[in-house]
Amino acid sequence: MAILRLDHCKDLPADLRHGVIAIGNFDGVHRGHQAVLSMARQKAEKAGRPLIVLTFEPHPRAFFSGEAIYRLTPPALRATLLGELGVAAVVEQRFDAGFAALSPDAFIDDMLRDGLGAKAVIVGHDFHFGHKRAGTPAMLAQAGRQKGFAVDIVEPETAEDGLLISSSTIRQALADHDLPMANGLLGYRHTVVATVEKGQQLGRTLGYPTANMSLPPQTQLALGIYAVRFRRADGILYDGVASFGRRPTVTDEGAPLLETFLFDFSGDLYGETCAVSLFSYLRGEEKFDGLDPLIAQMKRDEEEARTVLGGVQPLGPLDNAIAFRKEGTPIEVLL
Repeated sequence: MAILRLDHCKDLPADLRHGVIAIGNFDGVHRGHQAVLSMARQKAEKAGRPLIVLTFEPHPRAFFSGEAIYRLTPPALRATLLGELGVAAVVEQRFDAGFAALSPDAFIDDMLRDGLGAKAVIVGHDFHFGHKRAGTPAMLAQAGRQKGFAVDIVEPETAEDGLLISSSTIRQALADHDLPMANGLLGYRHTVVATVEKGQQLGRTLGYPTANMSLPPQTQLALGIYAVRFRRADGILYDGVASFGRRPTVTDEGAPLLETFLFDFSGDLYGETCAVSLFSYLRGEEKFDGLDPLIAQMKRDEEEARTVLGGVQPLGPLDNAIAFRKEGTPIEVLL
């Protein structure tokens, strides 16, 4: 579903005002976020009003710390996922010193009442807002009663084993090569998006040409070999096997690079912005004693990845949209 992306609530079209507003960072659009969005969508549909997401760029934690964080879903991918969940528009409010200095009352009046014309607001249990995070969900609910909009507070979502679902937990699972946990908490296969770039073309020499993609330096993804699905910019899907690593067999100072060998594909991908969905962590990165044992292992990796991908099923609607649905262009792959 197409979604409108805006920098400020003042840009919201008149026909999207007076809607149901879900507020949060929504990094990962994981199952906890999906619970918030599900409640918001139900209320929007019942009232016949648009569903709008208010989020913040850069991530407030990155703003206050001055350090980049690993974004599970950069803004464009996050917007695509939100669109799949029925969100009509996402306001990516610039989070700067001026915005951080807003009092809780100013945030409510300027952003929610006047800016968006909110009729209902949905937030998570831990939502804080305004200068020094002084605003609380309870304060927001009280203000809503006074200013004419309803407020619903969604309790935290837990996994089947009782683990609290959070973006931090998912990042740690990816770093610990616990892909089943990360994907289970997300509700879809973790997906990275980047532009295919020209490499040393060693893979062609070895009989395994790869699509090479540089991920952000703060990426918290375990080095190793993965069974993946690769979506081209035109929407076409391919199964494949990917290496995320430093290529120790052929170089001593390699920067981490995602190299994907697409099964049953030949062609030029240079310059395309594509998406890679991670289905299974096959093994860690190894240094081989020469190219022959490396090639032999790559053949085994290909066989294992084909077997894994041959029996996979969607984890849910988002997974189906990202890594299974083949008709048309079901998910935009944008930086």
